[in-house]
Amino acid sequence: MDTTLHDPLVGRLLDGRYRVDARIAVGGMATVYRAVDTRLDRDLALKVMHPSLAADASFVERFIREAKSVARLSHPNVVGVFDQGEDGPYVYLAMEYVAGCTLRDVLRERGALSPRAALDVLEPVLAALGAAHRAGFVHRDMKPENVLVGDDGWVKVADFGLVRAVGTATHTTGAVLGTVSYLAPEQIEHGTADTRTDVYACGVVLYEMLTGAKPHGGDTPAQVLFRHLNDDVPAPSAAFPGLAPELDALVAAATARDAAARPDDAVALLSRVRAARAALDDARLDLAPP
Repeated sequence: MDTTLHDPLVGRLLDGRYRVDARIAVGGMATVYRAVDTRLDRDLALKVMHPSLAADASFVERFIREAKSVARLSHPNVVGVFDQGEDGPYVYLAMEYVAGCTLRDVLRERGALSPRAALDVLEPVLAALGAAHRAGFVHRDMKPENVLVGDDGWVKVADFGLVRAVGTATHTTGAVLGTVSYLAPEQIEHGTADTRTDVYACGVVLYEMLTGAKPHGGDTPAQVLFRHLNDDVPAPSAAFPGLAPELDALVAAATARDAAARPDDAVALLSRVRAARAALDDARLDLAPP
């Protein structure tokens, strides 16, 4: 975690309430800090919008509107939103702090996961997305960086709905490459997203958990996008010999290039995931990655 003390917000009391203790991460849209709510004496995470975006009044208005909507989404596998505010040039969200790491950190450390471990992450992710889908939300940016794994093993999904507020943001090539790996064909081709878009991203995440690699590589974002549009996601068993065909079928269904061929939403995909798990014995669930 990046706790650089040169950050001007570290050590400051934001909005007369939130003491900023450390910088956790920097994203394309905002910087996330660990902070303390001095009124309630509790740890939380502060997501502070980058100044270039905070200067755009229409962007801030959309950001606040979405934040208020997401705050009403209460689910044990969703990172909670507590407060939203502005302090001079800083526009922020106060959110639940999850002590732990991201799924990206887990994959970097461990590489591929066993089927049981992968499903143990995917099921709560789909439970969170399912609640959001039934409440009218689409995440739009499902990827391992937005899946938090607590020190207690509890899984939570972050950044619900906030991506909706992003119009045209400038990202580095690396940041774009990280996100395009999970984009569904309809997002690439038409800029549209619905519940099936999140289903596609979850299929890609499942593939990555089972194999330790993204399904479509490329040296540039354009190359990755081209492959998402024109190539099917490979069967994970091609990279993980002995993997159960039920898991290949899950990935294939979730990542169908035609959105109409995918499960309708995360609730439908979760039902399939649970059925696949029930069909596997312990030996196939605990199969060690190559």
